[in-house]
Amino acid sequence: MSVLADNPANATETKLVLRCQEGDTLSFQELYRRYQQRIRATLYQLCGSEMLDDLVQEVFLRVWKGLPKLKEPSSFSTWVYRITWNVATDKRRKFAQNLSVNDDGTILNIMPSRPQDTPDLMRLHYQDLVQQGLQSLSLEHRAVLVLHDLEDVPQKEVAKILELSIGTVKSRLFYARKQMRKFLKEQGAL
Repeated sequence: MSVLADNPANATETKLVLRCQEGDTLSFQELYRRYQQRIRATLYQLCGSEMLDDLVQEVFLRVWKGLPKLKEPSSFSTWVYRITWNVATDKRRKFAQNLSVNDDGTILNIMPSRPQDTPDLMRLHYQDLVQQGLQSLSLEHRAVLVLHDLEDVPQKEVAKILELSIGTVKSRLFYARKQMRKFLKEQGAL
């Protein structure tokens, strides 16, 4: 067997999951490397920056503990996002006083095209407005928008992750985009 075949970085995701289920920590490190930034970004959009490192750690702790029970290694991506959603939901329940739940919160396909030479200060301002808009959405609407529009997860997978019908995902996505557009227009960003 070649060195490349034994290198976790070259393995397919399903092979990595199977190796992890056998206790291979190097394969788990590779899965972590592949998913850490996406999970971090998703949690940031769902929960904000407070305790972000702890939340990411909680997701991967649950992943490691749950891997032996994962029956379909090929659905690892959907499973990881489901765990991420559960961690975000648990965090939101624990810190309910910080919730900004508003049924008319919205978001659109987040970063409209801006010139590359936009000053960093303007980009930061726009990112702050987007985060405020996300916070104005209910957690249910925010989750659909973040997963689909920001993380590029297909609607069918979003439905599996959130355990919703595809029709509910489409409805929430439509509503969330509409509300986000409204929020950004009110702020003068569109």
